[in-house]
Amino acid sequence: MRFFIVGVILLTATGATLFVAGRASGPDLHILTPTRFVGRSAVFEATVSTPDGNLTSLEGFIEQGGNQLPLYSLSRPLEGQVQQDGADRIRVTRRFDRTSHPELVAGDARIILSATRPVLFGFREVSTVAAVDIEVRLDPPRLEVESTFHYVNHGGSELVIYRVSPPDAESGVRVGNQFYPGYPVASNDATDETLRMAFFALLYDQDLGTPVELYAKDLAGNETSASFDHRMFPKPFRRSRITLNERFLQTVVPAIVGQVPDLADEELTASTSLSELTDLYLFINGTLRQRNRDYVASFAEASSAHRQWQEPFLQLANSQVESGFADHRTYVYQGTEIDQQVHLGFDLASTANAPVSAANTGTVLYADYLGIYGNCVLVDHGMGLQSLYAHLSSITVSVGEQITRGQQLGNSGSTGLAGGDHLHFALLLQGHPVTPIEWWDEHWIEDRIERKLRQASISQITDVSTR
Repeated sequence: MRFFIVGVILLTATGATLFVAGRASGPDLHILTPTRFVGRSAVFEATVSTPDGNLTSLEGFIEQGGNQLPLYSLSRPLEGQVQQDGADRIRVTRRFDRTSHPELVAGDARIILSATRPVLFGFREVSTVAAVDIEVRLDPPRLEVESTFHYVNHGGSELVIYRVSPPDAESGVRVGNQFYPGYPVASNDATDETLRMAFFALLYDQDLGTPVELYAKDLAGNETSASFDHRMFPKPFRRSRITLNERFLQTVVPAIVGQVPDLADEELTASTSLSELTDLYLFINGTLRQRNRDYVASFAEASSAHRQWQEPFLQLANSQVESGFADHRTYVYQGTEIDQQVHLGFDLASTANAPVSAANTGTVLYADYLGIYGNCVLVDHGMGLQSLYAHLSSITVSVGEQITRGQQLGNSGSTGLAGGDHLHFALLLQGHPVTPIEWWDEHWIEDRIERKLRQASISQITDVSTR
Protein backbone atom coordinates (compact mmCIF):
# COMPACT_ATOMS: atom_id res chain seq x y z
CA MET A 1 0.00 0.00 0.00
CA ARG A 2 2.84 2.35 0.94
CA PHE A 3 4.43 1.87 -2.50
CA PHE A 4 1.07 2.49 -4.13
CA ILE A 5 0.67 5.79 -2.29
CA VAL A 6 4.20 6.84 -3.19
CA GLY A 7 3.52 5.94 -6.81
CA VAL A 8 0.34 8.00 -6.83
CA ILE A 9 2.19 10.95 -5.36
CA LEU A 10 4.95 10.66 -7.96
CA LEU A 11 2.45 10.39 -10.79
CA THR A 12 0.55 13.37 -9.47
CA ALA A 13 3.73 15.42 -9.12
CA THR A 14 4.86 14.41 -12.60
CA GLY A 15 1.47 15.32 -14.03
CA ALA A 16 1.52 18.66 -12.27
CA THR A 17 5.03 19.35 -13.55
CA LEU A 18 4.03 18.47 -17.09
CA PHE A 19 0.92 20.63 -16.76
CA VAL A 20 2.94 23.61 -15.55
CA ALA A 21 5.55 23.03 -18.25
CA GLY A 22 2.80 22.89 -20.84
CA ARG A 23 1.57 26.32 -19.71
CA ALA A 24 5.04 27.90 -19.81
CA SER A 25 5.37 30.81 -22.21
CA GLY A 26 7.54 30.62 -25.28
CA PRO A 27 10.26 33.12 -26.20
CA ASP A 28 9.25 36.80 -26.28
CA LEU A 29 9.56 37.99 -29.90
CA HIS A 30 9.52 41.53 -31.29
CA ILE A 31 9.96 42.34 -34.99
CA LEU A 32 11.45 45.85 -35.04
CA THR A 33 11.90 46.28 -38.79
CA PRO A 34 10.38 46.17 -41.28
CA THR A 35 6.95 47.10 -39.95
CA ARG A 36 5.10 48.37 -43.04
CA PHE A 37 7.24 48.46 -46.18
CA VAL A 38 10.19 46.73 -47.80
CA GLY A 39 12.14 48.44 -50.58
CA ARG A 40 15.00 47.46 -52.84
CA SER A 41 17.16 47.25 -49.76
CA ALA A 42 15.84 46.63 -46.26
CA VAL A 43 16.88 45.53 -42.79
CA PHE A 44 15.30 42.74 -40.82
CA GLU A 45 15.76 43.36 -37.11
CA ALA A 46 14.16 41.56 -34.18
CA THR A 47 14.70 40.85 -30.50
CA VAL A 48 14.28 37.46 -28.85
CA SER A 49 13.99 37.11 -25.07
CA THR A 50 13.97 33.83 -23.17
CA PRO A 51 14.97 32.73 -19.63
CA ASP A 52 18.71 32.07 -19.48
CA GLY A 53 18.90 32.75 -23.21
CA ASN A 54 18.20 29.14 -24.09
CA LEU A 55 16.85 28.51 -27.59
CA THR A 56 16.50 25.30 -29.57
CA SER A 57 15.36 26.98 -32.79
CA LEU A 58 14.98 30.44 -34.29
CA GLU A 59 13.68 31.04 -37.81
CA GLY A 60 12.86 34.28 -39.63
CA PHE A 61 11.56 34.47 -43.19
CA ILE A 62 9.45 36.39 -45.70
CA GLU A 63 6.30 34.62 -46.81
CA GLN A 64 5.05 35.71 -50.22
CA GLY A 65 2.94 33.88 -52.78
CA GLY A 66 3.35 30.56 -51.02
CA ASN A 67 7.13 30.86 -50.90
CA GLN A 68 9.20 31.20 -47.75
CA LEU A 69 12.33 33.29 -48.28
CA PRO A 70 14.75 32.82 -45.36
CA LEU A 71 16.07 35.81 -43.42
CA TYR A 72 17.73 34.18 -40.44
CA SER A 73 18.11 30.76 -38.91
CA LEU A 74 19.83 29.58 -35.76
CA SER A 75 21.25 26.77 -37.86
CA ARG A 76 22.74 29.28 -40.36
CA PRO A 77 23.96 32.15 -38.15
CA LEU A 78 26.38 33.56 -40.72
CA GLU A 79 23.42 34.93 -42.74
CA GLY A 80 22.90 37.66 -40.15
CA GLN A 81 24.28 39.29 -37.05
CA VAL A 82 23.40 38.39 -33.47
CA GLN A 83 24.21 40.67 -30.55
CA GLN A 84 23.58 40.24 -26.85
CA ASP A 85 21.00 42.89 -25.96
CA GLY A 86 20.53 42.06 -22.30
CA ALA A 87 20.95 39.21 -19.86
CA ASP A 88 18.23 37.11 -21.52
CA ARG A 89 17.74 38.91 -24.84
CA ILE A 90 19.46 38.85 -28.22
CA ARG A 91 19.07 41.16 -31.21
CA VAL A 92 19.09 39.65 -34.69
CA THR A 93 19.91 41.82 -37.73
CA ARG A 94 19.99 40.96 -41.42
CA ARG A 95 20.24 43.31 -44.40
CA PHE A 96 18.61 41.96 -47.54
CA ASP A 97 17.93 43.12 -51.10
CA ARG A 98 17.12 41.87 -54.59
CA THR A 99 20.57 40.27 -54.84
CA SER A 100 20.15 38.17 -51.71
CA HIS A 101 16.45 37.50 -52.42
CA PRO A 102 15.89 37.55 -56.20
CA GLU A 103 12.51 35.82 -55.79
CA LEU A 104 11.08 38.83 -53.94
CA VAL A 105 8.44 40.67 -56.00
CA ALA A 106 6.38 43.81 -55.50
CA GLY A 107 3.18 43.28 -53.56
CA ASP A 108 1.92 42.08 -50.21
CA ALA A 109 4.04 39.83 -48.03
CA ARG A 110 4.49 38.81 -44.40
CA ILE A 111 7.53 38.73 -42.13
CA ILE A 112 7.39 35.71 -39.80
CA LEU A 113 9.64 34.98 -36.85
CA SER A 114 9.37 31.77 -34.81
CA ALA A 115 11.41 30.55 -31.84
CA THR A 116 11.42 27.54 -29.50
CA ARG A 117 12.92 27.16 -26.06
CA PRO A 118 13.35 24.07 -23.86
CA VAL A 119 11.37 23.54 -20.65
CA LEU A 120 11.27 20.71 -18.07
CA PHE A 121 15.04 20.18 -18.24
CA GLY A 122 14.83 19.75 -21.99
CA PHE A 123 12.13 17.10 -22.00
CA ARG A 124 9.62 19.49 -23.56
CA GLU A 125 9.65 22.62 -25.73
CA VAL A 126 7.43 25.68 -26.10
CA SER A 127 7.27 27.92 -29.18
CA THR A 128 6.20 31.44 -30.14
CA VAL A 129 5.42 32.96 -33.54
CA ALA A 130 5.36 36.67 -34.41
CA ALA A 131 4.35 38.14 -37.77
CA VAL A 132 3.84 41.50 -39.48
CA ASP A 133 2.15 42.21 -42.81
CA ILE A 134 4.21 44.35 -45.19
CA GLU A 135 4.12 45.78 -48.69
CA VAL A 136 7.11 45.20 -50.97
CA ARG A 137 7.98 48.19 -53.17
CA LEU A 138 10.83 47.64 -55.59
CA ASP A 139 10.43 50.58 -57.98
CA PRO A 140 11.81 54.00 -56.95
CA PRO A 141 9.44 56.99 -56.90
CA ARG A 142 8.78 58.78 -60.18
CA LEU A 143 9.33 62.53 -60.61
CA GLU A 144 8.04 64.74 -63.40
CA VAL A 145 8.64 68.50 -63.63
CA GLU A 146 5.63 70.62 -64.59
CA SER A 147 7.02 74.19 -64.39
CA THR A 148 9.57 75.91 -66.63
CA PHE A 149 12.10 78.77 -66.44
CA HIS A 150 13.64 78.45 -62.99
CA TYR A 151 15.90 81.46 -62.48
CA VAL A 152 17.60 81.81 -59.11
CA ASN A 153 19.42 84.91 -57.89
CA HIS A 154 22.26 84.43 -55.44
CA GLY A 155 20.62 84.69 -52.02
CA GLY A 156 17.19 84.48 -53.63
CA SER A 157 14.26 82.12 -53.98
CA GLU A 158 12.45 80.18 -56.70
CA LEU A 159 9.48 77.84 -57.17
CA VAL A 160 9.25 74.50 -58.95
CA ILE A 161 6.04 72.54 -59.60
CA TYR A 162 6.30 68.80 -60.15
CA ARG A 163 4.60 65.44 -59.73
CA VAL A 164 5.68 62.58 -57.51
CA SER A 165 4.41 59.02 -57.53
CA PRO A 166 3.53 57.31 -55.26
CA PRO A 167 1.99 60.38 -53.60
CA ASP A 168 2.99 59.26 -50.10
CA ALA A 169 6.68 59.66 -50.94
CA GLU A 170 8.69 62.41 -49.26
CA SER A 171 9.88 64.81 -51.95
CA GLY A 172 11.31 68.22 -52.58
CA VAL A 173 14.35 70.07 -53.90
CA ARG A 174 17.94 69.54 -52.85
CA VAL A 175 20.28 72.50 -53.28
CA GLY A 176 23.67 71.20 -52.25
CA ASN A 177 23.22 69.92 -48.71
CA GLN A 178 19.97 71.84 -48.11
CA PHE A 179 16.56 70.24 -48.55
CA TYR A 180 13.34 72.11 -49.33
CA PRO A 181 10.22 69.94 -49.01
CA GLY A 182 7.45 69.93 -51.56
CA TYR A 183 3.84 70.48 -50.50
CA PRO A 184 0.67 68.92 -51.93
CA VAL A 185 -1.46 71.14 -54.12
CA ALA A 186 -4.69 70.57 -56.03
CA SER A 187 -5.14 70.97 -59.77
CA ASN A 188 -8.39 71.13 -61.69
CA ASP A 189 -8.35 67.34 -61.54
CA ALA A 190 -9.50 66.77 -57.97
CA THR A 191 -8.49 63.10 -58.11
CA ASP A 192 -4.83 63.88 -58.83
CA GLU A 193 -2.81 63.46 -55.63
CA THR A 194 0.65 63.63 -57.20
CA LEU A 195 1.06 67.39 -57.74
CA ARG A 196 3.56 69.26 -55.53
CA MET A 197 5.12 72.71 -55.27
CA ALA A 198 8.39 73.55 -53.56
CA PHE A 199 10.02 76.89 -52.85
CA PHE A 200 13.81 76.63 -52.79
CA ALA A 201 16.78 78.99 -52.57
CA LEU A 202 20.43 79.46 -53.42
CA LEU A 203 21.74 80.72 -50.09
CA TYR A 204 24.12 83.68 -49.88
CA ASP A 205 26.98 81.40 -48.78
CA GLN A 206 26.45 78.72 -51.44
CA ASP A 207 28.41 78.65 -54.67
CA LEU A 208 26.71 79.52 -57.95
CA GLY A 209 27.57 76.04 -59.18
CA THR A 210 25.80 74.29 -56.32
CA PRO A 211 23.87 71.29 -57.73
CA VAL A 212 20.08 71.55 -57.76
CA GLU A 213 17.78 68.55 -58.21
CA LEU A 214 14.40 67.12 -57.34
CA TYR A 215 14.53 64.33 -54.80
CA ALA A 216 12.04 61.73 -53.58
CA LYS A 217 12.11 58.88 -51.07
CA ASP A 218 9.18 56.52 -50.61
CA LEU A 219 8.04 54.84 -47.42
CA ALA A 220 10.02 51.73 -48.32
CA GLY A 221 13.26 53.72 -48.46
CA ASN A 222 13.60 53.73 -52.26
CA GLU A 223 15.19 56.97 -53.47
CA THR A 224 15.38 58.81 -56.75
CA SER A 225 16.44 62.22 -58.08
CA ALA A 226 15.82 64.20 -61.24
CA SER A 227 17.38 67.30 -62.71
CA PHE A 228 15.34 70.23 -64.00
CA ASP A 229 16.21 73.34 -65.99
CA HIS A 230 17.53 76.21 -63.90
CA ARG A 231 19.97 79.10 -64.09
CA MET A 232 21.87 80.81 -61.30
CA PHE A 233 22.59 84.55 -61.39
CA PRO A 234 25.24 86.34 -59.33
CA LYS A 235 24.27 89.19 -57.03
CA PRO A 236 26.90 91.38 -55.38
CA PHE A 237 26.78 91.66 -51.60
CA ARG A 238 27.97 94.86 -49.97
CA ARG A 239 30.79 95.22 -47.47
CA SER A 240 30.69 97.78 -44.68
CA ARG A 241 32.64 98.88 -41.61
CA ILE A 242 30.86 99.65 -38.36
CA THR A 243 32.70 101.66 -35.73
CA LEU A 244 31.77 100.87 -32.14
CA ASN A 245 32.11 103.42 -29.36
CA GLU A 246 31.97 103.35 -25.58
CA ARG A 247 28.48 104.80 -25.41
CA PHE A 248 27.13 102.04 -27.65
CA LEU A 249 28.76 99.29 -25.56
CA GLN A 250 27.58 100.81 -22.28
CA THR A 251 24.02 101.12 -23.58
CA VAL A 252 23.48 97.92 -25.55
CA VAL A 253 25.49 95.26 -23.73
CA PRO A 254 23.94 95.61 -20.23
CA ALA A 255 20.43 95.67 -21.70
CA ILE A 256 20.98 92.33 -23.48
CA VAL A 257 22.81 90.77 -20.52
CA GLY A 258 19.81 91.54 -18.31
CA GLN A 259 17.44 89.71 -20.67
CA VAL A 260 19.44 86.66 -21.81
CA PRO A 261 19.57 83.51 -19.61
CA ASP A 262 22.98 82.60 -21.10
CA LEU A 263 24.42 85.68 -19.40
CA ALA A 264 22.53 85.48 -16.10
CA ASP A 265 25.76 85.10 -14.10
CA GLU A 266 27.15 88.39 -15.39
CA GLU A 267 26.84 91.27 -12.96
CA LEU A 268 27.43 94.60 -14.66
CA THR A 269 27.85 97.82 -12.72
CA ALA A 270 28.92 101.36 -13.45
CA SER A 271 32.49 100.29 -12.72
CA THR A 272 32.50 97.41 -15.25
CA SER A 273 35.54 97.84 -17.45
CA LEU A 274 35.33 98.54 -21.17
CA SER A 275 37.46 95.45 -21.74
CA GLU A 276 34.82 93.27 -20.08
CA LEU A 277 32.04 95.01 -22.01
CA THR A 278 33.95 94.37 -25.24
CA ASP A 279 34.34 90.67 -24.44
CA LEU A 280 30.62 90.41 -23.71
CA TYR A 281 29.83 92.26 -26.94
CA LEU A 282 31.91 89.78 -28.93
CA PHE A 283 30.04 86.90 -27.28
CA ILE A 284 26.71 88.57 -28.09
CA ASN A 285 27.65 89.46 -31.66
CA GLY A 286 29.04 85.98 -32.40
CA THR A 287 27.92 83.10 -30.18
CA LEU A 288 24.56 84.54 -29.12
CA ARG A 289 23.82 85.69 -32.67
CA GLN A 290 24.29 82.13 -33.95
CA ARG A 291 22.19 80.64 -31.15
CA ASN A 292 19.40 83.10 -31.89
CA ARG A 293 19.56 82.29 -35.61
CA ASP A 294 19.44 78.57 -34.89
CA TYR A 295 16.43 79.06 -32.63
CA VAL A 296 14.58 81.04 -35.28
CA ALA A 297 15.44 78.39 -37.88
CA SER A 298 13.90 75.69 -35.67
CA PHE A 299 10.46 77.21 -36.29
CA ALA A 300 10.61 76.00 -39.90
CA GLU A 301 9.21 72.69 -38.65
CA ALA A 302 6.09 74.55 -37.48
CA SER A 303 5.29 75.99 -40.91
CA SER A 304 1.82 75.12 -42.18
CA ALA A 305 1.48 73.01 -45.32
CA HIS A 306 -0.62 75.56 -47.20
CA ARG A 307 0.07 78.98 -48.64
CA GLN A 308 -1.54 81.58 -46.39
CA TRP A 309 -0.84 84.66 -48.54
CA GLN A 310 -1.91 85.91 -51.97
CA GLU A 311 -0.51 89.41 -52.58
CA PRO A 312 3.12 90.60 -52.70
CA PHE A 313 4.84 91.25 -49.38
CA LEU A 314 4.91 94.75 -47.90
CA GLN A 315 7.99 96.77 -47.00
CA LEU A 316 7.82 98.95 -43.89
CA ALA A 317 5.86 102.05 -44.90
CA ASN A 318 7.88 105.16 -45.78
CA SER A 319 11.13 103.42 -44.84
CA GLN A 320 14.68 103.84 -46.04
CA VAL A 321 17.16 100.99 -46.33
CA GLU A 322 20.05 101.36 -43.87
CA SER A 323 21.55 97.89 -44.42
CA GLY A 324 20.84 95.29 -47.08
CA PHE A 325 20.71 91.51 -47.23
CA ALA A 326 23.98 89.58 -46.77
CA ASP A 327 26.04 92.72 -46.15
CA HIS A 328 29.44 91.67 -44.86
CA ARG A 329 30.20 93.78 -41.79
CA THR A 330 33.57 94.47 -40.20
CA TYR A 331 33.34 95.81 -36.64
CA VAL A 332 35.99 98.30 -35.51
CA TYR A 333 36.70 99.42 -31.95
CA GLN A 334 39.38 101.96 -31.06
CA GLY A 335 40.82 101.63 -34.55
CA THR A 336 41.12 97.82 -34.41
CA GLU A 337 39.04 95.27 -36.30
CA ILE A 338 37.50 93.06 -33.61
CA ASP A 339 34.81 91.03 -35.40
CA GLN A 340 33.15 90.19 -38.72
CA GLN A 341 29.54 89.06 -39.31
CA VAL A 342 27.04 88.79 -42.16
CA HIS A 343 23.81 90.78 -41.84
CA LEU A 344 20.97 88.50 -42.99
CA GLY A 345 18.08 90.88 -43.35
CA PHE A 346 17.15 94.48 -44.13
CA ASP A 347 17.48 97.35 -41.68
CA LEU A 348 14.61 99.71 -42.44
CA ALA A 349 14.36 103.14 -40.83
CA SER A 350 11.28 105.33 -40.68
CA THR A 351 10.25 107.60 -37.83
CA ALA A 352 10.94 106.71 -34.20
CA ASN A 353 8.41 104.30 -32.74
CA ALA A 354 6.90 103.79 -36.22
CA PRO A 355 4.02 101.29 -36.59
CA VAL A 356 5.32 97.95 -37.88
CA SER A 357 2.85 96.00 -40.01
CA ALA A 358 2.77 92.36 -41.11
CA ALA A 359 4.36 91.97 -44.53
CA ASN A 360 1.68 89.43 -45.41
CA THR A 361 -1.08 87.21 -44.07
CA GLY A 362 0.02 84.47 -41.70
CA THR A 363 0.18 83.06 -38.18
CA VAL A 364 2.29 84.38 -35.31
CA LEU A 365 4.81 81.76 -34.16
CA TYR A 366 6.88 83.88 -31.77
CA ALA A 367 6.29 87.20 -30.02
CA ASP A 368 8.79 87.92 -27.24
CA TYR A 369 12.31 89.07 -26.45
CA LEU A 370 15.05 87.16 -28.30
CA GLY A 371 18.67 88.10 -27.69
CA ILE A 372 20.20 90.16 -30.49
CA TYR A 373 16.77 90.66 -32.05
CA GLY A 374 15.33 92.30 -28.92
CA ASN A 375 11.53 92.34 -28.98
CA CYS A 376 10.82 90.08 -31.94
CA VAL A 377 7.85 88.72 -33.89
CA LEU A 378 8.03 85.70 -36.21
CA VAL A 379 5.16 85.10 -38.64
CA ASP A 380 4.54 81.92 -40.64
CA HIS A 381 3.15 82.34 -44.16
CA GLY A 382 3.01 78.63 -44.99
CA MET A 383 5.05 76.22 -47.10
CA GLY A 384 8.24 77.02 -45.20
CA LEU A 385 8.12 80.81 -45.71
CA GLN A 386 8.36 83.00 -42.58
CA SER A 387 9.02 86.69 -41.81
CA LEU A 388 10.87 88.16 -38.83
CA TYR A 389 10.51 91.64 -37.27
CA ALA A 390 13.18 92.66 -34.77
CA HIS A 391 14.24 95.49 -32.40
CA LEU A 392 10.61 96.40 -31.68
CA SER A 393 9.82 98.79 -28.84
CA SER A 394 6.47 97.07 -28.32
CA ILE A 395 4.57 93.99 -29.50
CA THR A 396 0.81 94.03 -30.08
CA VAL A 397 0.19 90.42 -31.22
CA SER A 398 0.41 87.03 -29.52
CA VAL A 399 1.52 83.53 -30.47
CA GLY A 400 -1.09 81.63 -32.46
CA GLU A 401 -2.86 84.76 -33.66
CA GLN A 402 -3.99 84.80 -37.28
CA ILE A 403 -2.97 88.11 -38.81
CA THR A 404 -3.67 89.84 -42.11
CA ARG A 405 -1.42 91.68 -44.53
CA GLY A 406 -0.81 95.18 -43.18
CA GLN A 407 -2.00 94.42 -39.63
CA GLN A 408 0.10 96.15 -36.96
CA LEU A 409 2.47 93.86 -35.05
CA GLY A 410 4.06 96.49 -32.83
CA ASN A 411 6.29 99.55 -33.10
CA SER A 412 9.86 100.00 -34.19
CA GLY A 413 12.55 100.52 -31.57
CA SER A 414 16.12 99.81 -30.58
CA THR A 415 15.86 96.71 -28.38
CA GLY A 416 18.47 93.99 -28.73
CA LEU A 417 21.64 94.62 -30.70
CA ALA A 418 20.56 97.90 -32.29
CA GLY A 419 22.30 101.25 -32.31
CA GLY A 420 19.16 103.23 -33.04
CA ASP A 421 15.44 103.02 -33.78
CA HIS A 422 14.80 100.86 -36.85
CA LEU A 423 13.19 97.60 -38.01
CA HIS A 424 15.31 94.58 -38.82
CA PHE A 425 13.20 92.65 -41.33
CA ALA A 426 14.11 89.17 -42.55
CA LEU A 427 12.50 86.49 -44.69
CA LEU A 428 13.32 82.85 -44.10
CA LEU A 429 12.70 79.82 -46.30
CA GLN A 430 12.80 76.57 -44.33
CA GLY A 431 14.71 78.51 -41.68
CA HIS A 432 17.31 79.90 -44.12
CA PRO A 433 17.50 83.69 -44.67
CA VAL A 434 16.70 84.82 -48.23
CA THR A 435 16.57 88.30 -49.71
CA PRO A 436 13.20 90.01 -49.17
CA ILE A 437 13.58 92.20 -52.28
CA GLU A 438 12.02 89.55 -54.54
CA TRP A 439 9.02 88.99 -52.29
CA TRP A 440 8.36 92.77 -52.20
CA ASP A 441 8.27 92.84 -56.03
CA GLU A 442 4.83 92.22 -57.60
CA HIS A 443 6.45 91.47 -60.97
CA TRP A 444 8.67 88.78 -59.43
CA ILE A 445 5.66 87.26 -57.64
CA GLU A 446 3.72 87.18 -60.91
CA ASP A 447 6.53 85.69 -63.02
CA ARG A 448 8.07 83.24 -60.58
CA ILE A 449 4.97 82.06 -58.75
CA GLU A 450 1.55 82.98 -60.14
CA ARG A 451 2.41 82.20 -63.76
CA LYS A 452 3.61 78.72 -62.86
CA LEU A 453 0.53 78.02 -60.77
CA ARG A 454 -1.74 78.99 -63.67
CA GLN A 455 0.22 76.90 -66.17
CA ALA A 456 -0.10 73.88 -63.88
CA SER A 457 -3.88 74.50 -63.59
CA ILE A 458 -3.58 74.70 -59.83
CA SER A 459 -6.95 75.72 -58.49
CA GLN A 460 -6.17 75.91 -54.79
CA ILE A 461 -3.49 75.27 -52.22
CA THR A 462 -4.62 72.48 -49.95
CA ASP A 463 -3.84 72.25 -46.24
CA VAL A 464 -2.38 68.75 -46.28
CA SER A 465 0.37 67.73 -43.87
CA THR A 466 1.71 64.82 -45.94
CA ARG A 467 4.87 65.70 -47.83
